Amino acid sequence: MEEKEKLAEEIMIAKKSLEELLVVRRPVMEFSEEDDETAPDGDGGSVNDKKQFDSSSMIDAELSKFAKKMPIFEPERMDSKSEEKPLMVNLDLALYKAKILARNYRYEEAEIILQKCIYYWPEDGRPYVALGKNLSKQSKMNEARAVYEKGCQATQGENPYIWQCWAVLENKLGNIRRARELFDAATVADKRHIAAWHGWAVLELKQGNIKKARNLLGKGLKHCGGNEYIYQTLALLDVKAKRYEQARYLFRQATKCNPKSCASWLAWAQLEAQQENIQSARRLFEKAVQASPKNRFAWHVWGVFEANLGNVDLGKKLLKIGHAVNPRDPVLLQSLALLEYKYSTANVARVLFRRASELDPRHQPVWIAWGWMEWKEGNLATARELYQKALSINSTSESAARCLQAWGVLEQRVGNLSAARRLFRSSLNINSQSYVTWMTWASFEDDQGNSVRAEEIRNLYFQQRTEVVDDASWIMGFLDIIDPAIDSIKKLLNIDQNPYYKVKDSSLKISESNVEGEFGSLSSDSNGSGFNLDEFIITKLFLDPSKLDVQLGPSRKVGAKSDSRSQNRNVPILPSL
Repeated sequence: MEEKEKLAEEIMIAKKSLEELLVVRRPVMEFSEEDDETAPDGDGGSVNDKKQFDSSSMIDAELSKFAKKMPIFEPERMDSKSEEKPLMVNLDLALYKAKILARNYRYEEAEIILQKCIYYWPEDGRPYVALGKNLSKQSKMNEARAVYEKGCQATQGENPYIWQCWAVLENKLGNIRRARELFDAATVADKRHIAAWHGWAVLELKQGNIKKARNLLGKGLKHCGGNEYIYQTLALLDVKAKRYEQARYLFRQATKCNPKSCASWLAWAQLEAQQENIQSARRLFEKAVQASPKNRFAWHVWGVFEANLGNVDLGKKLLKIGHAVNPRDPVLLQSLALLEYKYSTANVARVLFRRASELDPRHQPVWIAWGWMEWKEGNLATARELYQKALSINSTSESAARCLQAWGVLEQRVGNLSAARRLFRSSLNINSQSYVTWMTWASFEDDQGNSVRAEEIRNLYFQQRTEVVDDASWIMGFLDIIDPAIDSIKKLLNIDQNPYYKVKDSSLKISESNVEGEFGSLSSDSNGSGFNLDEFIITKLFLDPSKLDVQLGPSRKVGAKSDSRSQNRNVPILPSL
């Protein structure tokens, strides 16, 4: 009897333990009461036969009854502490939301979202790239660097986008050697990553390594195929080297690769403007705005182009259109302010400068241009304050060098000679390659009767300047990459006749007459091209041409002071030297 009682007790303990530990859920099934009471066993025996079951059979029967009563999937009964990973579509939505927040300068909210994305999807490179860029915009360079480093580790170094963004960051900070290493890592991670090849080439161009840059651009085309950015950069190099026919060919290749590449049309237009092919330039500007109707650079450059030709009203109109579609861009307002100052009144210009400063208080050229205007107006104290504000934002940038040079001219004109010298010297400490600053200082010393010192300054400029000589020998090998039909290209560029590609045969020259063939007649006036500006902005931008001034509107108060120290952005005009 004792053994039976002990066995029954063990059975009850086992049952209780199994009931507590059971985690498998089975579907709820309907059973009749009769089935529960008189269910036959597998051998077809009677109820009386069940009394003869051994202990193991009794356990199975009890567990069977218990399992039948359990519903399928009971979340409240599950004791799981780990969070379930969201679907990938949530990552795309979160990245888009963070992008919108950052665009509206709500960086903290965007950072919270991006950190969650990194937590749930550590192997995806996009959150690291977005977060790093947002931190860079806030001048949090060390934090951005840490994010990129973490991203490279999480992706095991296989994401070229993170390497490339990290390289751009180091380049901005002046860590050229480190930037080269990171660009190299990006191309190793993916040799078809065109942005890495192009970014690395631009770095080398700024360092004066023209041959190295061309080699990198050639590798980019070799591994990635035709790309408008590569062609455009090569074309700009040829413009600088005065190989205009080759530049036009490369611009044409760029626009063929991507007819919607506004930057390529703009660069080509500026080449034609430089060569005084006015009608060609104007048609190319039209192509640029048609390719990207809301592009602020297109409207800005075109507007300045027309203003410089004396078409002031058209220039103002183009700048106002650009502002209407880009209301948060201070560059357009700054250029418009300078036009208003030159052709209207300083008070109108101040309103526009103030608006521009409210849009981007940390943009140095705004303060510099406004300071220049106040100096011209005789408000020296205000001009000095505006220059000081520009330098307080960043005292080591190229904009700071221009600011110091302009301030030096101001002090020179009012007779503060020692201050002027200090300012010129400080400007050259930032940018020793500024021809304007060196010659301004030399002219200043000449005016003071220090002709020996002036000559010393001029000699110093020529001794320390970095002159980059661009070799034309690379073209023969590079053309093999652009197009296997080397003979046809040689004929087009007339390479065999002239090593500098100055085509003598007018039928081969790619000038205004050739551009006409692609874009229609370029010798007619603006109406002859078939492009109607008013109709374009009505149909494409939904703007009323008669209400552009109204859309410019009054200055909004965004916490900026209402005095004359507000700000201005682009600096197309500096003190006359």
